[in-house]
Amino acid sequence: MRHTAAVLARVLAPISRLALWISGLGLLVMTVFVAWQIFGRYVLNSSPSWTEPAALLLMSWFILLGSAVGVRDGTHMGFEIGLHYAPPVLKIVLIQTTNLLIVFFGLFMAWYGYELTVETWAAKMPGINLPQGVDYMPLAGGGLLIALFSFEKLVRVIADPDAAIKAVEAPKVEI
Repeated sequence: MRHTAAVLARVLAPISRLALWISGLGLLVMTVFVAWQIFGRYVLNSSPSWTEPAALLLMSWFILLGSAVGVRDGTHMGFEIGLHYAPPVLKIVLIQTTNLLIVFFGLFMAWYGYELTVETWAAKMPGINLPQGVDYMPLAGGGLLIALFSFEKLVRVIADPDAAIKAVEAPKVEI
């Protein structure tokens, strides 16, 4: 199982890094679009119609890709007080239950995001000449990554439960 965990880590680490870079680039481009919208509205008295829907689309991508990376890195929000006081066996059960629920949640997002994408593909987005289905693609992509990254965590805990317990017990440093 350790070999499987190592292979998953090697395969998913570059995907996670790429998702984070795309997320950061999307945030940057969205900021430029919003700045252009403000400049057009208040300086040129003619705001472009495409900037708002494009900014919202980019925001969907960077939020969902960034969330997936947060699942992999364990930086997402969570309620961990029960983990700190639970006995070691219960900690593993709680961690794995959480990981399994996140896998199912990600698969649910991916499946229904895909269905929404397909069902709305024929319609056009207002203000931007793209199919409406493009608006739902981040749900499918982000959901798939969330499921993959949480599955990796499931395998990692099976491969080395002691490391999972130590990670939960390690104090988090706040800045």
